[in-house]
Formats: sequence, structure tokens, C-alpha cells
Amino acid sequence: MKTSEIRGIIPPVITPMNNDAEQSVNYAELRNQVNRLLAGGVHGIFPAGTNGEAYALSLAEREEIFATVIDEVRGRVPVYAGTGCITTADTIRLSKRAEELGADALSIVTPSFALASQKELYDHYAAVAKEVHIPIILYNIPARTGNKLLPETVQALCRDIDVIVGAKDSSGDLENLKAYIRLTKELSKEVAILAGNDGAILTCLKEGGAGGIAGRANIWPKTLASIYDKWIAGDVAGAEQAQEAISALQSIFRYGNPNTIIKTAVELLGYPVGKCRAPFSYVPEEGIEALQELLNRNKALGLA
Repeated sequence: MKTSEIRGIIPPVITPMNNDAEQSVNYAELRNQVNRLLAGGVHGIFPAGTNGEAYALSLAEREEIFATVIDEVRGRVPVYAGTGCITTADTIRLSKRAEELGADALSIVTPSFALASQKELYDHYAAVAKEVHIPIILYNIPARTGNKLLPETVQALCRDIDVIVGAKDSSGDLENLKAYIRLTKELSKEVAILAGNDGAILTCLKEGGAGGIAGRANIWPKTLASIYDKWIAGDVAGAEQAQEAISALQSIFRYGNPNTIIKTAVELLGYPVGKCRAPFSYVPEEGIEALQELLNRNKALGLA
């Protein structure tokens, strides 16, 4: 996979769950969600990301999710497998398995829980990169992991290691995102920087980034995909309109975990995706009402 192919709107596809005691993965509905996203015109699929509840899945489940998504996508768009784990050894094992299953690229979140130095993060990614042969996208989301991947570390990893070709920044800090883009532009090889916060997609594109890994594309795949498509077509006003159209969901996040809000929204749209795995699954009734009102309003506005 060429770095130039890492672009556009890539949904971190939600992981549907059955309503049994174990909240087992609903693989049939996962296939349905993949096809729904592709029908919306998205440019890639990212299984076992944050919105896919990777933190709540076993390694065996993640492998089966990769296999299911890769089989269903059938090469129509690239598949970015989320293989980040807390330890380097587990990350290597899962990354090698994703490559064996046919993933096009890997998205590897920083280790979590224990605080890591920038040297430890560099060494972690370098060790994984030695064991795989497909592109690696670094993934920075310090609010969830407790570890921030600094722009200088991203630059060094992309400079020094051939298979590390990009990064997703979910820090929520626009200056950090811009620094990722600016510092990697200085390198002799092409690097793809992706916005991890949906509200920053157009900013990322304007600064020279490649697009976004967008959780809200699980709700409105066509609208999210149009941000990139309109930008590439030179329709800046249309891209800005689409970017603004998805912003209202931000106010709903006060009612719960963003992953839970997005998955609940998809359920309210009529898809049997179930709840997020407990205990990360509660949305108060007032939140459900506000979310339903927003979905109805956006449907009337043509969001899809």
C-alpha cells in the first residue's frame, strides 16, 4: 500500500454486540455496518479502533473482527487494523496476525496506563516495525492512554523507519496536529497525517494533512466522506458546510462517553448494534432524547 493511498475519511467502525450476558460480538451485523459505511462512500475501514471498543475486546476477538472486516471489504477500500496493546510483545503478536489476515495497514495506539517516556515510545514502535511489512500509522490519544506522542517523536519515527508512514492525532490540540504535519513535511518521504477529532478534519486538510479517522462517520458516512471529496474537488464552501453540519453532536457528548454516544446513535438509527460493553454503556434518558432530537433534525437537513 502506497502512502498516497492513505487518505480520506476512514471510520473506526463500531463493534456490534449481541444482547446476551457476555455481550458477544455480533459478526453478522459487523458485516452489515461495513457495507453501510462503504455505501456512504468512505475511503477506508478501521476495525478495533477506539470507537470499535478495542479496549474492551480480547485479542482473539480482535483477530476475528479483523478477519471478518477484511473478508467483507474484499479490497474495495484499505483496511486499517487497530493492533495497539499495552505491551510491545502483544502489539507485535497482534500486528503480525493482522498482516497475515490481509490488513492493508496498521493503526497502533500508544501503550496505556503506565507512563512512557518518548524514548520508550520510540523503541516500542521501532520494535513492532521490525516484525511487519505493511504501513504503520501512529495513533496519539493522550486523554485515553495517558501517553502523549510528541511531534518530534512522530517526525523521528517517520524519518527513521520505512514502514512508519503516518500518524493519527486525537489529542484535540490543533497546534499539535499542525506540528505533526509541519515536521513530517520536512522529511524526504511522503507521510500521511490524519485528524482523529472529527471537528479538525478540514483544518487537517487545509494544513496539508491526508484526511481523518472519523467516529461520526458511523452515523453519517456520506456526509463525512463528502468533507474530503468536496475538498479534493475544490469545493471549499461545500466541504466547510459538511464539516459544520456534524458539529452539533459535540453538545451531546456531555451525556456520556463519546464511544457510547456514537454507538447509541447508530442503534437509534435502527441498526441492531447493541450497547457498548459494560460498564462503559450508560446514557441518561435526557441524553437519549437529546440525541434522538438531533438525529431527527439532521435527517431533515439531509445528513446521511
